Amino acid sequence: MLRIPGFGSRTPDDFTIGPLDLAARVDEALAVQADAFGLGRDEVNVRRQIVLRHMNQPGARAFGVTLGDDRLVGFVYGMPNDRTHWWSTVVQPYLRLQGNDGWLDDAFVITELHVRTRHQNRGIGRSLITTITDDAPHPRSILSAIDTESPARALYRALGYRDLARQVHFPSAPRPYVIMGAPLPLLRGEPARPARRAP
Repeated sequence: MLRIPGFGSRTPDDFTIGPLDLAARVDEALAVQADAFGLGRDEVNVRRQIVLRHMNQPGARAFGVTLGDDRLVGFVYGMPNDRTHWWSTVVQPYLRLQGNDGWLDDAFVITELHVRTRHQNRGIGRSLITTITDDAPHPRSILSAIDTESPARALYRALGYRDLARQVHFPSAPRPYVIMGAPLPLLRGEPARPARRAP
C-alpha cells in the first residue's frame, strides 16, 4: 500500500493506494469516472459492461485510491495489449501512418485513469499510473487521451509518454484523441505532492 498524506484542513485524511477489485466496485469507480470525465447516465451504463469485460482479460489489473473511510476517489486499470481488441483495431491505422504501430506489441495499456475533480492536482494520478506500471512485465506502455493540452497530457509527458498519433477518432467519441507511449519503467520526478510508503 502507498499512502499520500492529506493536505491541510480541507482533506485531513490520508489517501491509500492499493489493488482494487474493480469488478466488485465497478459502480463506485464509474461514479469517479463520471465526475472526472463528465459522463452521463447512458455513457456510464455502456462503460459498466466494458469494464466488467476488460477485467476478465488475462493480465488485467486495477488500483484504487481510497480515503480513510474507504471511499474511492481515484482508480486506474489496464491490461496487456492485444491487437485483436477493439481499441487496437481502431488506433492501429493511425499509428501505422506515423510508423509507430510496433508500439502495439508487448505493451501494457492504461485503459482508464480517473481522479475525482476535488482530489486532482495532488499527485494521485501520478501515483496510480506509476504503481500499475511498476510491475508490468512489458517494455512499454500506451494510452489514449483527449487530444487537447491538459493537466493529464502534461503528467503523461512528465512520466515519459510521447505522442505516437494525433487526431485519432473513436466511433461515437465527440472529440479526437491522441495515442501516447512510454518506455517502462516510467520516468520518476518529484511528485506534485509528497508520497511515502506505508509502514
